Amino acid sequence: MFRNYLKISWRNITANRQFTFLNLIGLSAGLASAILVYIWISDELHINKFNQNDDRVYQVMQSVSDGNGAIENTPGLLADALQIEMPEVEYAASVIPSTWFAEKGLFSFNDTHIRADGQFVSNNYFSIFPCSFIEGNANQLFSSKNNLAISKQLALKIFGTTNNVIGKTIEWNQQGFNENYIVTGIFEKQSSNSTIQFDAVFNYAQFLDKNSKLLKWTNNDPYTYVLLKKKSDAHIFSKKIAGFVKTKNADSKQVLFAQLFSDTYLYNRYVNGVPSGGRIEYVKLFFIITIFILLIACINFMNLSTARALKRIKEIGIQKIVGASRRSLIIQYLSESILMAFLSLFLAIAIVIILLPAFKQLTGKDFNLQFDTNFILAITTITLITGIIAGSYPAFYLSHFKPVLVLKGALKNTIGELWMRKGLVVFQFTVSVVLIISVMIVYQQMQLIETTNLGYERDHVIYFDKGGKLSANDADFKQGAVYKDLETFLQQIKTIPGVANASNFRHSIVNREGGTTDVIWQGKPADDQTSFTDIACGYNFIETLGIQMKEGRPYSTAFGSDDDKVVLNEAAVKAMGLIDPVGKNITIWGNKKQIIGVTKNFHFQSLYENIKPCFFDLSMNARVSKIAVRIKAGNEKATIEKLLKFYKSYTGEALNYAFVDEDYEALYASEQRVAALSKYFAGIAIIISCLGLFGLAAFTAQKRRKEIGIRKVIGASVSSIIAMLSKDFLKLVLLAVVIAFPVSWWLMNNWLQSFAYRIQISVYVYLIAAISVIVITIITISFQSIKAAIANPVKSLRTE
Repeated sequence: MFRNYLKISWRNITANRQFTFLNLIGLSAGLASAILVYIWISDELHINKFNQNDDRVYQVMQSVSDGNGAIENTPGLLADALQIEMPEVEYAASVIPSTWFAEKGLFSFNDTHIRADGQFVSNNYFSIFPCSFIEGNANQLFSSKNNLAISKQLALKIFGTTNNVIGKTIEWNQQGFNENYIVTGIFEKQSSNSTIQFDAVFNYAQFLDKNSKLLKWTNNDPYTYVLLKKKSDAHIFSKKIAGFVKTKNADSKQVLFAQLFSDTYLYNRYVNGVPSGGRIEYVKLFFIITIFILLIACINFMNLSTARALKRIKEIGIQKIVGASRRSLIIQYLSESILMAFLSLFLAIAIVIILLPAFKQLTGKDFNLQFDTNFILAITTITLITGIIAGSYPAFYLSHFKPVLVLKGALKNTIGELWMRKGLVVFQFTVSVVLIISVMIVYQQMQLIETTNLGYERDHVIYFDKGGKLSANDADFKQGAVYKDLETFLQQIKTIPGVANASNFRHSIVNREGGTTDVIWQGKPADDQTSFTDIACGYNFIETLGIQMKEGRPYSTAFGSDDDKVVLNEAAVKAMGLIDPVGKNITIWGNKKQIIGVTKNFHFQSLYENIKPCFFDLSMNARVSKIAVRIKAGNEKATIEKLLKFYKSYTGEALNYAFVDEDYEALYASEQRVAALSKYFAGIAIIISCLGLFGLAAFTAQKRRKEIGIRKVIGASVSSIIAMLSKDFLKLVLLAVVIAFPVSWWLMNNWLQSFAYRIQISVYVYLIAAISVIVITIITISFQSIKAAIANPVKSLRTE
């Protein structure tokens, strides 16, 4: 019986090639979209799911209970304190991640120099994040502050082997940690689905030695991770530690909370100190969009099937007369739709294979199409469900006809059936219009981000690490030629033709994190715990970035040493409540500083955040190890080439540089991907919807062919018949537009609320979307309308 169903299904599919072709396009486009999104979502959901103790590993974060709930890194002493004082904690560790450094450090052994990522971890790190060690013992790595462990890959690059590496000395040059380190372990590198990636680990105690301010509870920098004991209640633990910092610093307003580590990737946005969405929103968004795309494809199949129904009613009547039950007919038509779905699947897989390289580039991920059990089961299930949904309405619709009425030609549609088909078209175009409006709003928000005046000039600014390779002329100097005389280095850069200015700095220009509450000023309330972001920089940094001064002056050697001076931004002055701040004294980290200038507010974080109080921390020491160079517009390529040659001759190594504007754009990579993917999905939805509309137009023209013939005989013009056939469809599309407007406004308004700086949704967006859809509709239905209007009325009336 099943074989018979397949035979009949195949004959019906091959009998009408136009019908089959249109359905293959719709269903394969929907299935290809579903497969690509499935691959992406599967990859997203597996990020950070590598730990065998996943359900017990938490990251401890802190927010500020000042109404804003800003998320900050944690105090440097927190991990040890939690492990000692909290019975729920089995292990706790502090981590200074590799991302804390702007660039990779330079590892040197004899004549081999390799740049790689390094991070600082405390003793219990590998008890929380187990790692396979080839050599050495994870529990005995840091018997000395100058010990380190390296990955197998780094060992092979440096030594060419992993044998007899333990005990060898490697030099590491990076931002104030330019010393010799002894290798005490070799480990297998982290899983590719981990957000924690590094090539070497150093002793956190070494970091504390060089950052003594972290020995105070008022300063934050490291990440803190804990492994809770089995059967511990994480929710209770999170509540218990909420006021922990206040027990160490009575004036603190910081509130701690624990978040499952494997959730921090997807739930990375916070409102008032509570996880509130993030990447998970995009996962849900594209899952929902994919469902709608598949539904639109199914509706397309339904409309085309019902449009074709009139050609099969006599077949149905004869089948029923000879004894076919309604159940057998339903199975037959479902078999057709399922067979069509699986034929579409093969085409969809071919489309996916072709589009996968572009999709990987678009999403920024390196995944492959692997036909494993899970994947095959997933796409088979998706295809089967799609086939059943697509064929359900045609199957029940066609099988319910009464054979006597069918053979007499007295078949009539019920009001419910007409509304069903029309409702499906309205649904299709509602989804399409929502997607079109969403794409336009996302694009406008991205344009706002790209064109917003950040308060500094990000164009034509490059930055790079000072470099750590030993000077060829001074091999005994551990910190390299640049560290030996930074001022001379900067002055020589400024003499390069095409260079407008140059300075040194330390922290990220576009997304500076961290902060301190250890700022004291006259009149400061006892309970004030305002967090100030510090930006370590050298002379000319403010000028190099084009940050505007509101009053006073920037750091300058023309006034002698400015080591005991400070420059604030407007937000800092406002937070302190200072009037005429220039000349007044404040205390930062126990050091008295005189305010010499106030800059206008500028964005040193993403536009998701409001501008926070900050101060510029003048520093010319080894830790401020990055160089910013402003290049004059017009001949950037030639200037950079000269800079590359100069750097090579001065340091002995190649220059690796980056553009500030590219870093800024990278902040919004997820949003840019959403914009691009939404654009493609909107296009797919429109194409499939138009196929459905085409099918409904064909159905209507076929049903009314005798009416059209009579109208032509009595003198109706072609244009009047086209208008008659088109107006009903336009009404449906206009209804879809009316429904889509409030839905799209609600969705996009909620999305925009996550930005501190956002566009106002314009009425023109809705007008453009409406006009576009109406024009597309007219073009789609015009073919069938014109074909029906110009048909010979004799052919349609000859059966009467």
